[in-house]
Amino acid sequence: MRFMMLMIPKGYERAAAGEMPEAEAVAAMMKYNEALQQAGVLITCDGLHPPSMGARVSFEGGRPLVIDGPFAEVKEVLGGYWMIDVASREEAIAWATRCPAGPNEVIEVRQVQEMADFPDELKAELAGFEAMQAAGRR
Repeated sequence: MRFMMLMIPKGYERAAAGEMPEAEAVAAMMKYNEALQQAGVLITCDGLHPPSMGARVSFEGGRPLVIDGPFAEVKEVLGGYWMIDVASREEAIAWATRCPAGPNEVIEVRQVQEMADFPDELKAELAGFEAMQAAGRR
């Protein structure tokens, strides 16, 4: 079962472009990432630049509208993520509890939808999706 662990650092929504974490926090996170890798559960992980460097595309009225960051109305943003492959939701949560996150950080754990999760009538609509994913991983 694949799970995505989403890091939500409070206050990151106001971070300036190029703002970086403290070296001590990065070192602790690297040890955690290495533990995930050594356990054979880590698929991928990445940190994200602050929202001040991003953009949002909304589709109100059916037309795309691009808004550059920062986003004044946003209260929570993603700071990074891990994609892991574990046997259960409980194991994914156990890994999340081991993260050396600070008091201003929250990790949301979400299971990735697998083809087997969809009813047959939707599987027909998803024909070719797995091949598309595989091609994108190259």
